Amino acid sequence: MSKYEPLWKYVKKHNKNEYKLSFDEVKEIVGFDFDHAFLTFKKELLDYGYEFKKLSLKEKWVMIVKKNDDM
Repeated sequence: MSKYEPLWKYVKKHNKNEYKLSFDEVKEIVGFDFDHAFLTFKKELLDYGYEFKKLSLKEKWVMIVKKNDDM
């Protein structure tokens, strides 16, 4: 199980087209502080129908969007 799997399940369960989550929101979902390991695990999002779009270290948020299969 990936350390970010709770986040992947969260986005799939709520089925929104786009998520802009603060690092604090991510912490609440996964149970630990957001870290750079996220960039290693982000490819797992594809298995849940989503993809990583953007990350702001300055403003402390991450954007996840529903994958577009039409491409």
